[in-house]
Amino acid sequence: MVTRCPWANSSASMQAYHDQEWGRPQHDEQSLFELLCLETYQAGLSWQTVLNKRAAFRQDFYDFDVARVAAMTATDLDRCLHDPAIIRNRLKLNATVNNARVIRDWSGPGTFSAWLWDFVGGQPIRHHFTTSDQVPPTTDLAQHVSRELKKRGFKFVGPTTVYSWMQAAGLINDHLLNCDWAPERQGKEG
Repeated sequence: MVTRCPWANSSASMQAYHDQEWGRPQHDEQSLFELLCLETYQAGLSWQTVLNKRAAFRQDFYDFDVARVAAMTATDLDRCLHDPAIIRNRLKLNATVNNARVIRDWSGPGTFSAWLWDFVGGQPIRHHFTTSDQVPPTTDLAQHVSRELKKRGFKFVGPTTVYSWMQAAGLINDHLLNCDWAPERQGKEG
């Protein structure tokens, strides 16, 4: 029998996301951007809702190609606002384009990915939680990263969103200790 983090057991798509993506270290800027966008859209909604709309988001936002999203115009955003297949929140749509522009115009130090990973010393932070109740909605680190992102011009990057993003992108590994995807159960440290 497979043991997953409890949040992942509600549907096949949640299981696939948990098993194949969540908590795996991402260094590719397009992947980091996509996960940030999805976490932004998730705020106030269920993750299942976001997963259900992910394919449509990918279509409307050019597979989250940073340069193409950064070049989107007001007309493009109006088109998105009329697409019932995505989450149509004007402020979040504008934030998606804004955040793509910040990444596109990144002025260092290093790449956006390297800058982000520097907050965790280049290696995932591994928490050793045994129950979902122990997993915090945010941390001091996420609050710090949130402040730094905002200083650089990012939008919709509050500490809770940032913590979820860091978990999703593998900067923080919060697989519960009894989860089959926990590094300890897979014979590796994380």
